[in-house]
Amino acid sequence: MAKTALITGASQGIGACIAKTLAADGFNIAIDCYSQREVENGGEEVAAACRALGVEAECFIADVSDFDACASLVKEVKARFGTIDALVNNAGITKDGLLVRMSEEQFSAVINVNLKGTFNMLRHVGAVMMRQKSGRIVNISSVAGVYGNAGQINYSASKAGVIGMTKTVAKELGSRGITCNAVAPGFVRTPMTDVLQDDYKAEILKQISLGRLGEPEDIANAVSFLVSDKASYITGQVLVVSGGMVM
Repeated sequence: MAKTALITGASQGIGACIAKTLAADGFNIAIDCYSQREVENGGEEVAAACRALGVEAECFIADVSDFDACASLVKEVKARFGTIDALVNNAGITKDGLLVRMSEEQFSAVINVNLKGTFNMLRHVGAVMMRQKSGRIVNISSVAGVYGNAGQINYSASKAGVIGMTKTVAKELGSRGITCNAVAPGFVRTPMTDVLQDDYKAEILKQISLGRLGEPEDIANAVSFLVSDKASYITGQVLVVSGGMVM
């Protein structure tokens, strides 16, 4: 029986690449999208690409910041595929601004999706994995959560919180055969970063030892390893994938 991976925020960018990479690894893929519009504008295309690799794949709709919606999502995925063997908490948003100019709405919105959303999924999928006595969890953090980043107090706080939850879950669920790790990407080429000014990107490149921006595949390959049997004795760790941007 094929294993199943549930990936949040997988309709584009890093999440889409993770979905296709895990499909190539032989996982059936459950793609969580925020809305029907997201399904139509990316999600179903990703699912089709996964199916072309010979696995089953389907889109589901749930706002990860909604606790009950996540409970329903997990129930639907479990009913559809039978198991949830890997969870990748990738869904995230940014609402950048300097501390003295940031609104409460900007702060709360990012915390609700990036941090509370991760908790919601951990809570519900964790229960499934505990009953199975097996599972792989990978939370997508960020170098901003490890080192901080000016203009991103909300995002940095959320991603630092994800690291704290990762280590806690690793300690709580390890005895049930469940691993939980985090991947902290650096500056990755995505639709979100493509719109940045060239001079800003040039300044970023000066900070990266390998002299190039990361690609979504660089993050997806790290996730692929962490959910594989080769990483069965690795848990509670933060894998920074930044090309040497921060060390």
